Amino acid sequence: MPDAPSRVERVLNLLALLLDTRRALTREEIVHDVAGYPSQITAYRRAFERDKETLRGMGVPLTTEPIGDGSELGYRVRPEDYYLPDLGLDAEEAAALRVAVSAVSLGSHAGEGALLKLGGLADEAVAPIASLPIAPALATLFEAFRARAVVRFTHRDRVRTVEPWGLSSKRGHWYVVGFDRDREAVRAFRADRIEGDVELGEPDAFETPPDFRPDDHVESRAWLLGDDPAVTVRVRVDADHRDAMLEELGTDAVVEDDGNHDGGAVIEMAITNRAAFRTFVLGFLEHAEVLDPPEIRADLISWLERAAAGAAAAGA
Repeated sequence: MPDAPSRVERVLNLLALLLDTRRALTREEIVHDVAGYPSQITAYRRAFERDKETLRGMGVPLTTEPIGDGSELGYRVRPEDYYLPDLGLDAEEAAALRVAVSAVSLGSHAGEGALLKLGGLADEAVAPIASLPIAPALATLFEAFRARAVVRFTHRDRVRTVEPWGLSSKRGHWYVVGFDRDREAVRAFRADRIEGDVELGEPDAFETPPDFRPDDHVESRAWLLGDDPAVTVRVRVDADHRDAMLEELGTDAVVEDDGNHDGGAVIEMAITNRAAFRTFVLGFLEHAEVLDPPEIRADLISWLERAAAGAAAAGA
């Protein structure tokens, strides 16, 4: 699905729809109107639940209301509950705020250190509408992005000279994305892995390509966001969950028929984060099975056995 919107775009479109509606919308109405949801019922329900939690994690006041006789629930976001009051900003301050808001993480990371809250600045306190996880280098990186200034920093024991074309937040981590002058290529660097201070160059030192999207250069698949040794795993998935799995894996997955002539498939994928891979597979419940390599299959079985034993002990 190369033309399908990204998860970030889908969540933003969902928020726009919920803000624009004058009545609560059912889940099925929302899935029909917002592009990017899977067609299979179980898959789109799971995706919608994740998106709801993402919005609530951002601090969006998502309301649930009974529809009709009360047998069905609807969702919407009341504009008066969501939008900030007039902050009275001048043009330069408004531009700086737009830069910050455009990079807000779509997720809740309250336990990951200090949080910079974006909320009302009126006389009365207003609940924040979003939160930004903080890394020491972020303030300088945002300033460099705003001023189009080249930065120099140490990342994984190597000095980098980068044109910061954009910033992005995924899976609880901030990234500066831009042109690495030393490698002469676009690269993404995790802000919390920058060592020491960031050296800021002169303003207006480069131009960002007009069609540049930082999210396109930041890995969003959690099973590839880790430092475990890379390994290729094979997963069997039932026919009615095949499309949902492939939607999340993208074009890198290798697919073959499972030989049972029931529409199921065996999918090969590379992983570098075993814990995240385990979470991904367990999301498909009994509809997915890890075939090999043996150590990855054994790791999953061992985790399930420990979880079952813990649940049994808690209920005893």
